[in-house]
Amino acid sequence: MADFICYDSIILELKVVNNLGDSQYKQLQNYLKATNKELGVLINFGTQSLTYKRIINLSR
Repeated sequence: MADFICYDSIILELKVVNNLGDSQYKQLQNYLKATNKELGVLINFGTQSLTYKRIINLSR
């Protein structure tokens, strides 16, 4: 289940890990496909500096 859905089109997925791996990206892509939302943002609080990655739903 997605952490937050904003403006009915953006999924925010929050993580606290050392490195973002393929499994986190694939999970967010699955959320985007399942909900038919436009954009996903993967945010990682587990590094010294906040990191994020935007993912666009290409199957929309």
